[in-house]
Amino acid sequence: MSQVRVLVGTKKGAFILTADGKRKDWQVSGPHFAGWEMYHLKGSPADPNRIYASQTSGWFGQVIQRSDDGGKTWNTPGSSPEELKAENGFPKGESNKFVYDGDVGKHLWYDGTPHPWEFKRIWHIEPSATDPDTAYAGAEDAAIFKTTDGGKTWKELPGLRQAKSQLWQPGAGGMAVHTILLDPKNDKRIYVAISAGGCFRTDDGGKTWKPITRGLKSQFELPDPDAEVGHCVHRIALHPSKPDVLFMQKHWDVLRTDNAGDQWNEVSGNLPSDFGFPIDVNFNEPETIYVVPITSDSLHYPPEGKLRVYRSKTGGGEWEPLTKGLPQKDCYVNVLRDAMAVDQLDKCGIYFGTTGGQVYCSPDGGDTWNAIVRDLPAVYSVEVQTLA
Repeated sequence: MSQVRVLVGTKKGAFILTADGKRKDWQVSGPHFAGWEMYHLKGSPADPNRIYASQTSGWFGQVIQRSDDGGKTWNTPGSSPEELKAENGFPKGESNKFVYDGDVGKHLWYDGTPHPWEFKRIWHIEPSATDPDTAYAGAEDAAIFKTTDGGKTWKELPGLRQAKSQLWQPGAGGMAVHTILLDPKNDKRIYVAISAGGCFRTDDGGKTWKPITRGLKSQFELPDPDAEVGHCVHRIALHPSKPDVLFMQKHWDVLRTDNAGDQWNEVSGNLPSDFGFPIDVNFNEPETIYVVPITSDSLHYPPEGKLRVYRSKTGGGEWEPLTKGLPQKDCYVNVLRDAMAVDQLDKCGIYFGTTGGQVYCSPDGGDTWNAIVRDLPAVYSVEVQTLA
């Protein structure tokens, strides 16, 4: 029977949740890297035992962890344990592995003044579908890095920061490349999303990038209705069978494109709020998408205190609330942008984690929900591996 492995990054460590294909009885492993902020963990499609993890701390810096046995043991590629300890015995990060290429330059600060680029952490890791040693990393301050040696060394793809980056500006959570999508049918095409830089696409493997924001409206942040960059994109998603069709959860608005980002159209429809963070696509139904509406940009909790996932089976526009098994009163958690994922089983499982420390699973495409775990630290990210 197939198995699923759920990789959970939290504010105070990482957790690995495993179950068989019925997705009823779960085993919990963790916390791994207790006390550290684990922004993201993701397994390699080319080798499911290979997992990359972003371990970060405002005190100690950035560390990339790698497991080659499905999360049982971990190592720091390219760095010995001794190198990751300071003279006083405290942990020491390896942020120096992430170096901006060439002139650092400046972007806009919160107050609109120029501010130099400063590396802070890795938000997202996206492994290659074909090579376990190749992966991409999205950084704060916003940049994309690539490794081809299993995480030992990382090099920036500087063309992204040449796409009018002097006009990018931090969102409330910082200025980061938080989403990286690799086109499964075109290995030269990559999409990224940046808060608050916008959405970008490369068709030459990362050498050059162009904004793909036509149709986005950000009237509160950007007075210019034709602004190419500066949009606060929260998350983008695609289905591997239709990589030219993308779905977006923006700061406000849910949108879709049918031409690889050349034109976006709003599909918020009857949602109670079109503000939110995650968005994902059912693995078996390319036009079935999921979002978690949040009250507003200042009230980061569900409308009316009711935790509801909304599903559209029409690619947007028409939405239905999914509530069975979810708290429908006095619920004031948030679901962050990287905290929703789907599995690849015949009945597609949908997963999400909350800032209250719950991780929910629906084994039936969203019809019913169960909490796999409760009372974890605030969940930053959820990824799922479907194992044979």
